[in-house]
Amino acid sequence: MPFFEKIVNLSPVATFINIVDVLLVWFVVYQLIKVVKGTKAVQLLKGIFAIVIARILTDIFELTTLGWMIEQVLRWGFLAVIIIFQPELRRALEQLGRGRLFARTMLEEKEERKRLLEAMSKSVNYMAKRRIGALISIEKETGLSEYIETGTSLNSDITSELLINIFIPNAPLHDGAVILQRNRIAAAGCYLPLSESPFISKELGTRHRAALGLSEVSDAVTIIVSEETGAISLATEGDLLRDLSIEEFEERLRSLWFGEEVEQENTSKWKWGVKRNG
Repeated sequence: MPFFEKIVNLSPVATFINIVDVLLVWFVVYQLIKVVKGTKAVQLLKGIFAIVIARILTDIFELTTLGWMIEQVLRWGFLAVIIIFQPELRRALEQLGRGRLFARTMLEEKEERKRLLEAMSKSVNYMAKRRIGALISIEKETGLSEYIETGTSLNSDITSELLINIFIPNAPLHDGAVILQRNRIAAAGCYLPLSESPFISKELGTRHRAALGLSEVSDAVTIIVSEETGAISLATEGDLLRDLSIEEFEERLRSLWFGEEVEQENTSKWKWGVKRNG
């Protein structure tokens, strides 16, 4: 096949250049994936990669007709991709203009996680002690844009002061959920789907049902502060962790939000509000 003949006839220098070229392409692709991570665009991006791989295979195996069809899809789909990915492309270009697209280091990432956890812990602890009801959802892989659109757009930094002020009783946005997206407060006063699970304890109110409802349709992590008792809970994957101390809350949130490991012996202390699957 012509493809394999070209590979065999390459000189060592040409081979090295091609390897570097491929590695650079994959690095750029990886950075772009990080930009769109946590949005619905991830699923569309997977589809585009599948089409590109199929196009390469048609060249390797000389599938002329199928290759022509895929070529037309790629050619005319370019405009559709620009329209669909417009928010993500704009954000990537803004970061590139600031020199931040490839500049984030592990140290910066660690410091940012620490800041976010401290802000979340401080605000939740403050509201729990004063029995201020709160509902905060953290977007992960599954996009929450449809729920963000039901609230008031903020697009602000995550700070404990802002979170506390949002949920102060009788404040304009206190009756609803705050949704965090890409380490920012995307919106407040959002409406979440209520769970209809028969296993939910009857003592739990609307906030807990909304948190569980969202966890049943997405991989989001939702923080609940009870207005009646001040108890702190976490909802994820259709399950509810109830009555957490602030230390347990911080440890568990670190695991669910950033994927850091939690000691197995500590999991026995957490109380479940619904029956676990299986």
